[in-house]
Amino acid sequence: MKIEAFSTLDAVIRSGSFAGAAVQMNLTPSAVSMQMKQLEQYLGMTLFDRSGAQVRPLVAAFDVASAMREGLLRLDVLRRRPSMAIEGVVRLGIIESLLPSLLPGTLSSLRERHPRLAVRPMRGRSASLVADVKAGQLDAAVVAMPAKGGSDRLRWWPLARRDLMLIAPPDSTEASATALLRRYDWIRYDRNTVTGAMAARHVLSLVPDKRGALELDSAPAIIAMVSGGLGVAIVHMLDEGLRKAYPVREVSLGRSAPNLVLTLVSRKSSEDDRALVALREALTQQLR
Repeated sequence: MKIEAFSTLDAVIRSGSFAGAAVQMNLTPSAVSMQMKQLEQYLGMTLFDRSGAQVRPLVAAFDVASAMREGLLRLDVLRRRPSMAIEGVVRLGIIESLLPSLLPGTLSSLRERHPRLAVRPMRGRSASLVADVKAGQLDAAVVAMPAKGGSDRLRWWPLARRDLMLIAPPDSTEASATALLRRYDWIRYDRNTVTGAMAARHVLSLVPDKRGALELDSAPAIIAMVSGGLGVAIVHMLDEGLRKAYPVREVSLGRSAPNLVLTLVSRKSSEDDRALVALREALTQQLR
């Protein structure tokens, strides 16, 4: 059992549920549940009433959280003391389409706050970057969460959730995604990527007989072609610079929009590494 379980318990108490604690701690509800069972085994006492539909903390849970709260706060202060400089080199993989929007601000923030910490970026696709993290060739990577969830062998830290949207030429007039897909050519995002696979499933759910006119693995190239009137596409629009350089109409796909979850993935053995904690904080700040 790790000391983080006490922080998770405090999050459960403050949020009132395992699901709420999961959001605060960047964990899944099942991971929160497992930590709480491990904590109960470690303490030799029951902390929750699981007899009803909603898990409820017992008095013992409040007592444990209260006893540990001040100590955890002091430890956090010690970890963040300026004298304890974060230094070293982090090998970071990042999806190529995120490089312009995410990397400059993240590196600037880290350079200001942790001047002894160096980041060595490497671009690639989500699948290959995850494989490199598993193999130890990368310390961490910013990737799209696989549709079926990530490997249990790795640690996944959700950074941001974004809906994909349909983009159309700026002079288009059709109001719906279906009408736009019927009128214009479909410029596909590479189907071998997480984003491309999600986009393709959505297009075929709207227009089952639609076939792609082009297939590219570069979001900037796709956006530029759509801006030039060559077709429509379903992509993520995370880069404000691309919006200004290549004007397009952005059409919401509504409640059924495919959802892209950007995640920092690392090996479980490295999840407490202070350099990776600093990197995760900088990435989260930039995405906000």
